[in-house]
Amino acid sequence: MVTSAVLQVEHDTHYAYAWPVEQAQHVAFLRPLEDERQQVEAFEMVVEPPPSHHASGRDVFGNQRVLFSVHSPHAALRVAARSRVRLVAPAAFDPAATVAWEAVRDRLVFHAGAPFEPAAEFTAPSPYVPRLAALRELAAEVFTPGRALGEAAIALMQQVHLDFRYETASTAVDTPLQQVLVQRRGVCQDFAHLMIGALRSVGLAARYVSGYLLTTPLPGMAALQGADASHAWVSVYCPGVPGDWFELDPTNNLLPSTEHVRLAVGRDYGDVTPLRGVIRGGGRHTLTVRVNTVRLD
Repeated sequence: MVTSAVLQVEHDTHYAYAWPVEQAQHVAFLRPLEDERQQVEAFEMVVEPPPSHHASGRDVFGNQRVLFSVHSPHAALRVAARSRVRLVAPAAFDPAATVAWEAVRDRLVFHAGAPFEPAAEFTAPSPYVPRLAALRELAAEVFTPGRALGEAAIALMQQVHLDFRYETASTAVDTPLQQVLVQRRGVCQDFAHLMIGALRSVGLAARYVSGYLLTTPLPGMAALQGADASHAWVSVYCPGVPGDWFELDPTNNLLPSTEHVRLAVGRDYGDVTPLRGVIRGGGRHTLTVRVNTVRLD
């Protein structure tokens, strides 16, 4: 098992517009998170044409956010980010020894006069993850009475991985989750939203994690689904495990380790879109995104 790794990520986004854009305002989540498991050793972001205004700071979830504006007319926009990140594998834990899921559910319920539990904000429906009966039925198959939360969450991940087929370009960013449930196929964003919705349907807290996968696997390892693009997976609140949260990748049916680089966390994709903005002008546009993640050590 690899306990640490240094990964380099190149994320290049290019917009080509049919007509010049007169003004543009953009928000980028392209600098990886930093904590005891992930340290950013180097980061560079280049915007062409050069922005008229540029500022960075943290959002409400603690993610590193960059805001920039381009006030000069432009027919194309390129945003290139390069990161070098040192990763440490998460501490191991026994899923069967984690607390019963009902105890965590009850802990997250609001009680007047009781201390506020910050994780509770990730129990509610969000724009990309509505409350759906089918998600509750999916969760009910594995969240049986008294079952350990870690064990049940892993079983749910396995169920999503088995029940839905990963298929590139089978959905768009705005494809409703209800449609994904019907067609039974999607991309990593859909797999993450499905699992988050199922966890929230039984009162648990689940976060959407945006990031990257190692593009070229280590010798003897199979290539992961979702490499060569931005990736998405899930973080579930489980008091007692290291850090009180642990991550699951339903697209690849595994617990992320040193092959996953975390960019940002939020309620769903809408909170942590790598790059989004508002423009005046431009007409139709084409978007090209290239992601490459390699191991350096």
